Amino acid sequence: MHTADELEIIINKHLSSLNKISEDDFSNKPLPAKWSKKEIMGHLIDSAQNNIRRFIVSQYEANPLILYNQDKWVSISNYQQTESKDIIQLWYLLNKQICVILRNTSDEMLQRTSKTSAVYSIDWLAKDYVKHLLHHLHVVLDLDPVAYP
Repeated sequence: MHTADELEIIINKHLSSLNKISEDDFSNKPLPAKWSKKEIMGHLIDSAQNNIRRFIVSQYEANPLILYNQDKWVSISNYQQTESKDIIQLWYLLNKQICVILRNTSDEMLQRTSKTSAVYSIDWLAKDYVKHLLHHLHVVLDLDPVAYP
């Protein structure tokens, strides 16, 4: 199955469950230094934005370095004070855009690379992105854990 198809199935499958989470549950911080479900979804938004950049820039630059500080992004974006419905909608739309980008990336371009903590192909990054998304989504939805290295 194409990674874009897998991603689209996941986001469509879980969208209504995300919208059913109460505001209290979505905003609850288990510990002061731990992210709320709202902030975890914000982290997934940040991840989507950074991966969109990787998937695009890697197609016209050789080994671009695209890193981000996830804690700073979540803090500066202030997801904890953002309306849940806006967070969920933004997450959904960014992932729909990733599906469009990946479907329009040729097999040849999927082999182009980007540097994060190491050098990875777009194909590898896309597959890793889906695993990362599932890991966090299962935490937010209180589903069985999905291991992510």
